Amino acid sequence: MKEESAQDRWERRTQRPLLVLAVAFALAYAVPIVDSGAGRSVAGVCTVVEWVVWGAFAADYLVRLTLARQRRDFVRTHWLDLCAVILPILQPLRLLRLVSTLMLVGRRARMASQIRLTTYVGGAVIGLLMFGSLAVLSVERDSPNGNIKTLGDAVWWSFTTMTTVGYGDHAPTTGMGRVLAVGLMLSGIALLGVVTANIAAWFISRFEKDDVEERRQTAAIEALAEEVRALRAEVAALTGGPGMLPHPLSAGTEEHSPT
Repeated sequence: MKEESAQDRWERRTQRPLLVLAVAFALAYAVPIVDSGAGRSVAGVCTVVEWVVWGAFAADYLVRLTLARQRRDFVRTHWLDLCAVILPILQPLRLLRLVSTLMLVGRRARMASQIRLTTYVGGAVIGLLMFGSLAVLSVERDSPNGNIKTLGDAVWWSFTTMTTVGYGDHAPTTGMGRVLAVGLMLSGIALLGVVTANIAAWFISRFEKDDVEERRQTAAIEALAEEVRALRAEVAALTGGPGMLPHPLSAGTEEHSPT
């Protein structure tokens, strides 16, 4: 049995706390945007929560980097976590802290590959819709020429943008809003590709499984046929071969024939 490393133990123990922190960050990010009339005290509490969560993420990254056996490989394979740690001030990149934490929790989860991929895709769709809507609402609500003024408008815009439908009834007018739109478009195309590839892989695996089962049954039938042939050969050898057995009628005639 493979011995569990210190990094694996740390990640196993911090999985649930990080998930709780991710939920706390999501709430702290959403409350001031959804409730635009929230007082300064509420906004201040949410800001403190965001920075505390960011500090926890940064500490977790440093601990994992310290415990990693190959630190260069760790940095290379966890570049998104590093970006989320060193770029906390820019408003749009605050979402990366949440995204990286959710990805980290997903990587640690011990699930079957098909279930894990489905969970990733479903979580990514919900997360992008939710936080894309909040992000575009925060930058477009106060725009003089903007037409995304409510959360409903923002959610509808996120749906049409991610699916690349683009009805045009709602569209961002600020530079940051357009950057978010490009990100949602590319993410929607990527997720559609993942879903398509996952469905294709499922069908291929089913066909391969059926083919393997058919070959197994064919081999079993051939083995049984070979055993039957072997048994026939043994019976023929014990009885002197075909045609060597006396016919029952001829035997009876010989016994009762007169001498």
